Amino acid sequence: MARTVIEHCAIATVDARDTEYADGHIVLAGNRIESLGPGPAPDGLPEVTRRVDGRGHLATPGLVNTHHHFYQWLTRGLAQNANLFDWLKALYPVWARIDEPMVYQAARGSLAMMMRGGVTTAADHHYVFPRGAGDLLGAEIRAAGELGVRFHPTRGSMDLGESDGGLPPDFAVETLDEALAATERAIDVHHDASPGSMLRIGVAPCSPFSVSTALLRESAVLARRMGVRLHTHGSETVEEERFCKERFGMGPTDYLESTGWLGGDVWMAHCVHMNDSDLAAFARTGTGVAHCPSSNARLGAGTAPVPAMLAAGIPVGLGVDGTASNESGELHTELRNALLIHRLAGGERALTVRQALRLATRGGAQVLGRADELGSLEPGKLADLVLWRLDGLGHSTIADPVAALVLGAPAPVTLSLVNGRPVVADGRLLTADEDEIARAARDEGRRLGAP
Repeated sequence: MARTVIEHCAIATVDARDTEYADGHIVLAGNRIESLGPGPAPDGLPEVTRRVDGRGHLATPGLVNTHHHFYQWLTRGLAQNANLFDWLKALYPVWARIDEPMVYQAARGSLAMMMRGGVTTAADHHYVFPRGAGDLLGAEIRAAGELGVRFHPTRGSMDLGESDGGLPPDFAVETLDEALAATERAIDVHHDASPGSMLRIGVAPCSPFSVSTALLRESAVLARRMGVRLHTHGSETVEEERFCKERFGMGPTDYLESTGWLGGDVWMAHCVHMNDSDLAAFARTGTGVAHCPSSNARLGAGTAPVPAMLAAGIPVGLGVDGTASNESGELHTELRNALLIHRLAGGERALTVRQALRLATRGGAQVLGRADELGSLEPGKLADLVLWRLDGLGHSTIADPVAALVLGAPAPVTLSLVNGRPVVADGRLLTADEDEIARAARDEGRRLGAP
């Protein structure tokens, strides 16, 4: 089996003991981590086809993005001063015009931007399916396969239009039966449950204010019957909390639990406005959270109680969220943003640099149900890892490499591997032409006609 040896780098394994090496080695065999430890690799390893000198670098697990909306790559920079509900009302009429070529190019742009910044596993939540628009979920799956990222797309849905008291316009929603049938078909066609899978599908009705109670309940039943995970938005804004209390007589967490939407197979995006009872319910059921600090700040939604979540044992990962509310589209900057936002809210010890790294790696893998294979550098785990250059101008005077990565300027990626395969080298994508992706996405954005 062909081996890759990486030597003389600092290593943050993010294992259960937070093991770190100031100068260590990693041996990869095929698509798995074979061994790692301090000092140089053992002599005499057979079939070593590549050696990487990691001096001046930090090796970490690949970053795991737990929440995104790829299609929004085409509508960045709009509704700049709006809260969530006003932002959605401004953008739904634009998003209702998307089609398959647009989604394909938007997915390529979203993925390329994340991958250049160390993301090796990405989840996406696609829930807008205009009639006659083509195979939108298939378009982003095709893009992810071509670029070489490990992908967890979720088949979203909306069936509660304005005429039924929901937020999206009626022309942007599906019927209950259409949504359920399309979701089941997506799982049948695309989901790969095998070990080391590069593609797993989730079930993802959009939010309590855009789907019916029946769709929530039936989607949970469908997901558990087919053995896949469940994803939705939850407790993002005070407006959502008000909507749930007025319409259902309870807050978002209680409402979602009443429809079968809490459990160890569920993760929710945002979870900003949660009280002690909500946190206890998530901890009791093992429900995960995709924390999106930049998007929450951009929309003025608030600060999720992540330190309290971690103290309670709730699984928490990081998310980019859609690039119409986080225009940078990068996950590695979310480590710094998460730390700073939580220290503003909770003081200088609210979140540490190592907790921030854990959110982006092991925490994300746990949220996606992949902690047995991803999220830490340990023998037997998949060879998804990143080498960050830390000896340049932006980082050379920060002695602690994890602090350099989290607190310093965005660190260049010298090498990113997915499944043992290089996908980024020296800060450039290896699996596609970045300039061509930028041009194609720009053209599709113009065709969409976003204001």
